[in-house]
Amino acid sequence: MQKDIQELREKVEAAWNLLDLDNTKILISDLEKQMSAPDFWNDQDRAREVSQKASDAKSQVEVWEDLKKEVEEIEGIEEMASLEADELVLKDLSLKLEEVQKKYNALELQTLLSGEHDLNNALVSIHAGAGGTDAMDWAGMLMRMFTRFVESSGWKLEILEESPGEEAGYKSITFIVRGRLAYGYLKSEAGVHRLVRISPFDGEKMRHTSFALVEVMPELDDLSDKKINIDPKDLRIDTFMSSGSGGQSVNTTYSAVRITHIPTNTVVSCQNERSQLQNRETAMRVLKSRLFQRMQEERTEELDELKGKHKSPQWGNQIRSYVLHPYQMVKDHRTNFETQDTQAVLGGDLEKFMEAYLRSQVKN
Repeated sequence: MQKDIQELREKVEAAWNLLDLDNTKILISDLEKQMSAPDFWNDQDRAREVSQKASDAKSQVEVWEDLKKEVEEIEGIEEMASLEADELVLKDLSLKLEEVQKKYNALELQTLLSGEHDLNNALVSIHAGAGGTDAMDWAGMLMRMFTRFVESSGWKLEILEESPGEEAGYKSITFIVRGRLAYGYLKSEAGVHRLVRISPFDGEKMRHTSFALVEVMPELDDLSDKKINIDPKDLRIDTFMSSGSGGQSVNTTYSAVRITHIPTNTVVSCQNERSQLQNRETAMRVLKSRLFQRMQEERTEELDELKGKHKSPQWGNQIRSYVLHPYQMVKDHRTNFETQDTQAVLGGDLEKFMEAYLRSQVKN
């Protein structure tokens, strides 16, 4: 056990140095001096940016400081217990060490999430593809999978717009996931998900292949939001009656809102807020996120063209296959990570797939 504790301490120290947390503490001190200045809030946009930067830096330092303290405590207790040959204490300490190692693994994974918007909430859309009723049911299965993953992560999920399938699942559904690093993790799920199974909707029990497209965007913070300028003349805004699963009316007023950005033909809808004004505000936030994502993708495509890379079309970007018949297998085609525990994955156990993807991005 002593060797394991020493290895963990060395890993924590290496991560501390890699993240340059000593300098981060100096940065926090500088930011706090700025925040205490009498004229700090004169420029509110700048003030919010500095405040958020200070808050994020403090959170990062605090979690690693807490981890360092836990490792030091384990070292001290192990030394005393070994001298006294206290087997009961050593057994409890072994469990504690395992728990702290898991914390380290989770924090170490978060060091891979350093993208500009990785800390943000995530806007997720699922669209049923080829496969008719089976594809709509598959979209519903993916929705359940993501819901369970979000719940296990301690985040919150709110449905913004849904178009239920005639027999099962969804034609499409859009939701927001609120939580620290939600976009950083969920961005790994963007792309086409393929399902192979015996169709429950086929009387002859034939094997069917279904597809669903998952789109993931960051919800923009105030500063990024202001970078997206939309001319009101470029918008067409329609209102309609909200409807829930099975075509049931959510309310009796035309509170649902559909906004079309005419130059890009980008369409967003929101129907789940209480009023038309709230639905309109939410739809505008989603529209800005979509347009921002479009800008980012266009920039990436330009760079890829310069580098000679080929970019697959939206529906050609198949990222993962879920095979339920004739054998059980979930395989990520980007990382080659796979598992035979299909039910665990469909039940929201996505962490290992996400970790494999994030590590592959660092290598690339």
